[in-house]
Amino acid sequence: MTDNVLNVVLGLVASAISAGLGWLAQALRRRRRVERVRAFLGLPSGSECLIVVPRSVGTGSHANTVTRRDAYALMWLAGLVEECGARPELVAHDAAHRGLGAKTELCLGGPVSNDRMAAHVAWGLPGVTVTSGPGPGSNVIAVGDHDYTADQDQAHTLLARIATPDGGRPVFLISGQTGTANQAGVRYLVSHHRELAREYGQNGTFALILKVVNPNAYGPDMVELAADVTDEALRRPAPASTAA
Repeated sequence: MTDNVLNVVLGLVASAISAGLGWLAQALRRRRRVERVRAFLGLPSGSECLIVVPRSVGTGSHANTVTRRDAYALMWLAGLVEECGARPELVAHDAAHRGLGAKTELCLGGPVSNDRMAAHVAWGLPGVTVTSGPGPGSNVIAVGDHDYTADQDQAHTLLARIATPDGGRPVFLISGQTGTANQAGVRYLVSHHRELAREYGQNGTFALILKVVNPNAYGPDMVELAADVTDEALRRPAPASTAA
């Protein structure tokens, strides 16, 4: 074998080793990213996850119907779960009679349409009050001294992660003031879960208010972070004083 041929062979071998090492490094980085996402979502490969389904609220709505917007949101949530190698289990809001921590739970919808959501907010986010009604300005997410109201120009979504006792699997809440706001909250979680994991840690609790800008024109696509309300949401209100 001449020196020129030997140099070519050695160059090819070095290139192959370098490419293999580069592929291996990228694969390890991808695996670490996936494992961080799984830890944040509480979704190890092969695990099961509860997706709690709200009911449709409105005149003539059947108790077991789901709005079109919520159906889209549920599809996004199921896709996120399957991306982690876990299995989603859809459960109606009034049939999820089980404790917390055994499985990750993704709970969708406002307290009026989701009894499970109402229980989670009262237990895990005592500083949050959500009201809903047919009149203008009646859909309000109140946190501390701030009221977030829905109107024609904007709607809001409460996006929260609640760590459960004894290091159990977390509960995620996506509670929008409208079906479009529910969908926007899910899409924000799907798009930003890596940033949220870096910001709040793999076992952290947080509560965010998202603003959906002009949903009548832009649907669920224009979403902004309005406020991080974690401290206020976790603060239990002082008991009302009674007159002597």
